[in-house]
Amino acid sequence: MADRLTKVYRIYDTPWGRLREAVLKRPAHRPFRALSDVSFQLPAGEGLGVVGENGAGKSTLLKIVAGVTRPTSGELAIRGRVASILELGAGFHHEFTGRQNIRLSAAIVGLDERELRERTRDIIEFSELGPAIDQPVRSYSTGMTMRLGFSIAVQVEPDILIIDEALSVGDGYFQKKCMDRLQKYMADGGTLLFCSHAMYYVTAFCQQALWLRGGEVAAAGQALGVVGEYERFLMAKTGESAETEEQAKDDAAATPARIVAIRPEGGEAHRRGSDSWALEIEWESLDDDLGFHLAVGLDTADGVQVCAFTTQRAGLVPVTGAGRHRAVVRVPRLPMTKGDYSACVFLLDEESLHVYDRKVQANVLEIEAGRFEPSLFEVAHEWEIDG
Repeated sequence: MADRLTKVYRIYDTPWGRLREAVLKRPAHRPFRALSDVSFQLPAGEGLGVVGENGAGKSTLLKIVAGVTRPTSGELAIRGRVASILELGAGFHHEFTGRQNIRLSAAIVGLDERELRERTRDIIEFSELGPAIDQPVRSYSTGMTMRLGFSIAVQVEPDILIIDEALSVGDGYFQKKCMDRLQKYMADGGTLLFCSHAMYYVTAFCQQALWLRGGEVAAAGQALGVVGEYERFLMAKTGESAETEEQAKDDAAATPARIVAIRPEGGEAHRRGSDSWALEIEWESLDDDLGFHLAVGLDTADGVQVCAFTTQRAGLVPVTGAGRHRAVVRVPRLPMTKGDYSACVFLLDEESLHVYDRKVQANVLEIEAGRFEPSLFEVAHEWEIDG
């Protein structure tokens, strides 16, 4: 439980400002309010997603909950063992080896010698670092550092797990492995405090969400509702549906599967509202063992998603096998009366949780109204008039 958490940093113009302030007993700093009266409750076994733009105070809030820094004012009550993945490398001694840092991190979270011996092998195996586990952490890449940090955090079996955007680093294989482990952690009753620019993951793992803006709570409540408000704010601010930083990193990272084509079946995007319509999707996989689900959303020109289709909700089994695959989603009758639409396509894993690839294809559907239409949809209805 967090009650009116506030954090004010002291900003000094010169390195000597702090000393001058101590000697002369006069303020030589400028106050910077990173958080202001932030309150929330996170029941055991649930997830809370923290969203907001860069500089909104998300990392400051998570550092306070993790015990890395203390609030200037407000109260925080935590029950249980806490493990956190904050800034990459935070909490690691970079001159120590990976194995030595496992021992250091275990001591910080309170593991005894017996628990450490039992879990060290699991941590090393999950991280897949191999011989590098006995090399200094300063020689690790960012992806290797994330592997070690995540492996330690989940294998110590914390009551509360705090993650601050660290999962955006690393290859697609390990990202999926992390998502699967997070899903198991939540299914086993773990409590998650999760900060990410990837709204899909926030709504997948978290029941509640907190939107921070300028250090203050802009919205709080059910995850889907808060995420929707935040996305509408971003669209209004930028004037377009922008790809988030997290998604851009995902696209650039090595991935075992990718979308290669999105097009209207037959190549014709123009339709009347009463016509049928179909979208063809092709993707390729490099791994025989991977399974895939697809999700397709149709968005208006101003970024509003009007409908979505998923293979999992349709009851289909995941598609498996290496090579190129093709799927077609067909809509027998279009309820929209007008507008130009783009398709946002997700290539997901067998649990519809991890995103292997995401692509947006513009102008997949163009509906031209034959007359003035006051609304976007045609809804079946009946009139009853007396007299």
